[in-house]
Amino acid sequence: MNTSTMKVTKRDGRTEPIDLDKIHRVVDWAAKGLDNVSVSQVELRSHIQFYDGIRTGDIHETIIKSAADLISEETPDYQYLAARLAIFHLRKIAYGQFEPPHLHDHVSRLTEMGKYDPHILEDYSREEFDELNSYIDHWRDMNFSYAAVKQLEGKYLVQNRVTKQIYESPQFLYILVAMCLFSKYPRDTRLGYIKRFYDAVSTFKISLPTPIMSGVRTPTRQFSSCVLIECDDSLDSINATTSAIVRYVSQRAGIGINGGRIRALGSEIRGGEAQHTGCLPFFKMFQAAVKSCSQGGVRGGAATLFYPLWHLEVESLLVLKNNRGVEENRIRHLDYGVQVNRLMYERLIKGGQITLFSPHDVPGLYEAFFADQDEFERLYVQYEQDPSIRKRTLPAVELFSLMMQERAGTGRIYIQNVDHCNTHSPFDPKKAPVRQSNLCMEIALPTKPLNDLHDPDGEIALCTLSALNLGALESLDEIESLADLIVRALDALLDYQDYPVKAALNATEKRRSLGVGVINYAYYLAKNGVRYSDDSALALTHRTFEAIQYYLLKASVQLSREYGPCKAFDETTYAAGILPIDTYKKDLDAICSEPLHLDWEALRADIQKYGLRNSTLTALMPSETSSQIANATNGIEPPRGLVSVKQSKDGILRQVVPEFERLKDKYELLWKMPSNDGYLKLVGIMQKFVDQSISANTNYDPQRFEGGRVPMKQLLRDLLLAYKYGVKTLYYHNTRDGADDPNSEFEDDCAGGACKI
Repeated sequence: MNTSTMKVTKRDGRTEPIDLDKIHRVVDWAAKGLDNVSVSQVELRSHIQFYDGIRTGDIHETIIKSAADLISEETPDYQYLAARLAIFHLRKIAYGQFEPPHLHDHVSRLTEMGKYDPHILEDYSREEFDELNSYIDHWRDMNFSYAAVKQLEGKYLVQNRVTKQIYESPQFLYILVAMCLFSKYPRDTRLGYIKRFYDAVSTFKISLPTPIMSGVRTPTRQFSSCVLIECDDSLDSINATTSAIVRYVSQRAGIGINGGRIRALGSEIRGGEAQHTGCLPFFKMFQAAVKSCSQGGVRGGAATLFYPLWHLEVESLLVLKNNRGVEENRIRHLDYGVQVNRLMYERLIKGGQITLFSPHDVPGLYEAFFADQDEFERLYVQYEQDPSIRKRTLPAVELFSLMMQERAGTGRIYIQNVDHCNTHSPFDPKKAPVRQSNLCMEIALPTKPLNDLHDPDGEIALCTLSALNLGALESLDEIESLADLIVRALDALLDYQDYPVKAALNATEKRRSLGVGVINYAYYLAKNGVRYSDDSALALTHRTFEAIQYYLLKASVQLSREYGPCKAFDETTYAAGILPIDTYKKDLDAICSEPLHLDWEALRADIQKYGLRNSTLTALMPSETSSQIANATNGIEPPRGLVSVKQSKDGILRQVVPEFERLKDKYELLWKMPSNDGYLKLVGIMQKFVDQSISANTNYDPQRFEGGRVPMKQLLRDLLLAYKYGVKTLYYHNTRDGADDPNSEFEDDCAGGACKI
């Protein structure tokens, strides 16, 4: 059929002849200033798919998809052409026209619909709305890539998730997040903070996590990305833990569960009246709780469950994700964090044995595992020699090999070096030991088990995340002002949000933990002409992360002067004048001789004089999703290809690395790296300054090894190397398989978890 005689169906149901000139004008407008894009090619690909009676909305979507399908290394600018067309379409859906309405009219309409929190209209005057409306730059919408717009549509913009009706465009999201976070600031200063914060997030200098972008401005008020829940060895605690998991999964949080205290199978209960069923039935309960909610259509629930390597049931626990076996002895929908310490590694290196115990049978051992390594070793050896205690002994190499085999086979058995988490920590392990991490292995905060949901002594640790876009920095001098903005905004969020469980409010008021990470590290290295694998990036990384931690601490000292320190400041090492530069793994000095460049002694004096508003300030998260918004490389990871094909629930999205044309030869791609050595050195340097932990991955291409198999010796060597450099946690184990096109990146969304900020 001739396209020119076709009819289209309008939104109100009327039909009229198709207006190809109108379509051409829109595509032509979207192509302005872009290189190597062909308007006629997009139109040609679209026209083939038109049919008589096609709806106008379907015409828009066909054109957008036609442009997106042309994104490639040769023609990267189609990602912007497709994005502009998508923004045009999105605004027509949200407002019925391209021009956004006045900010006040928009907020009034969405508040009436129940989509926005009523406090925004109550807290701000019409004059303030007018001033901010004139400040918003809606043309910044044209700087998004196509992958970014699709992520915004899928996850962040306020919408009806059933009908897919979208109600706002991105710049309203950014200004309203700023208005909510600074709403309690004095009227004479808050607009200045709102404008600066709006500029920083809308020009991608600061990256916000999923819970903040999708939640702040709506009536839902829980925005912490990470929740850490510790379980005790009692039915009351197990039930309270399960209830807390359900509460937080429904609020969009990713969960870390510590189940390591639960006694082993066959233990006596009530003096031998009954026999304990062991960990598995209770871990299954936790899995059911995690999967019970869909998290408002934004993501599915996900959790990582932690236990020590010396647990009597460890051989059964290590295989829980394994595809072999039957449902009764597998729990495949959780990920697992195995906790290791110095003594375990020493037994491995020396060819020794590891003895397994049920935590319940060895008083004081579980506590010492985190709080005091020397005391742990003393008790461990004592219990090994006590014939009255139930135990099992096996060669350390056998146990470590089983752990690494399961890590390699599933990719999702993670490692937590609990001694590093406590010896190089902002918390005094005698007062507030760190006993677990979170879903994505970057949080290291104290917790206390719950005995019921209203337990006044329980402590559920929450961490509120955000990230600095290293690629957007022209100079490290910019970090100081960005650090001030980010700490003020996130600290204000702690008072702005609700706490579904009392133990979470307890922990937040005590510690006020923040976790600021980075995105676009791979681009930052490429832009500075250095690489992951050859030590050329060590000095730059040292300078950069020194500046990040220093200026975040400085910002928190300033907030402490204004509002007072966090309640449990005396439980931090900072209170004793100890800084990250005092406790890092000294093995790093042999690989990087970069000196400190900032005045840490003056900072030390200020911290001791004024305290800190926030116990923690840094955590390096994966940021898989939010980095796409900024068209950045994710977290600290090397890209798998110059054009990544990312698969999400919104379909396949092609994303091109920043400054592709200028820097394509400067990027070091993941599978071109000869080993994990260079990457692990860099993670060690980052960890020197990062007060919590780092979502660090290990990566293996079997084709690099004899017989196409990665030897166990190599896996154990890398594990020991990470430990030597002071790395606290290891996240994914990635294996390059035959289906993995080197120019593609098929990634799931952090197992559906919330920490992909």
